Amino acid sequence: MYRSRLFIISILLILFFIPGFLSAQELKGIQLVKPQMDSGRLLMHVLKDRKSSREFSNRKLPIRVLSNLLWSACGVNRPDSGKLTAPSAKNWQEVDVYVATEKGLYLYNAQKHRLDPVLAQDIRALTGSQSYVKDAPVNLIYVADYTQMGTAANDVKDLYSAVDTGFIGQNVYLYCASEGLATVTRGTIDRVALGQAMHLRPEQRIILAQSVGYPKK
Repeated sequence: MYRSRLFIISILLILFFIPGFLSAQELKGIQLVKPQMDSGRLLMHVLKDRKSSREFSNRKLPIRVLSNLLWSACGVNRPDSGKLTAPSAKNWQEVDVYVATEKGLYLYNAQKHRLDPVLAQDIRALTGSQSYVKDAPVNLIYVADYTQMGTAANDVKDLYSAVDTGFIGQNVYLYCASEGLATVTRGTIDRVALGQAMHLRPEQRIILAQSVGYPKK
């Protein structure tokens, strides 16, 4: 009886005092809507207006905008092959896009165009050292999963995951320029602290983060 009580107490301590232990169960997934193929501006105008912005309104992104944003980043544009809007070396598709919002942390599932729940906790402040990251409604975190890259040498994995992340980040920049959103990519991150909060495996590497939101007026 004594051991049973100790076991129950231990479980309760885990549930109530270890952040994120039941995080995925507490946070519901989000089914995104189909991307709007008839929206957007001329490419040359978008390239002219592409810029980095470091001031964000706390206005939330509507589901339509968030859906278009993530599809533009690395959504499936060829359903017959599962290939994405962003190039990927050897089609490894090793870069995962995590989405940090006020409600919690999600993982973008490109194949099903949805947000899968990861953590019922607002970790936006951990996605960078800059003061504005906690206010941006969305912070994208680009994480390379080295297990997706087979037996390639680590320096090759480092190179290609960085390049592939750059492709995704530029797609986000272009979408934001088209839609009048503010965005900036960031590399100044406490990767150890953020990785622990996200419960990443050792084979997962945080490459960059990118804040997205409406401009602050």
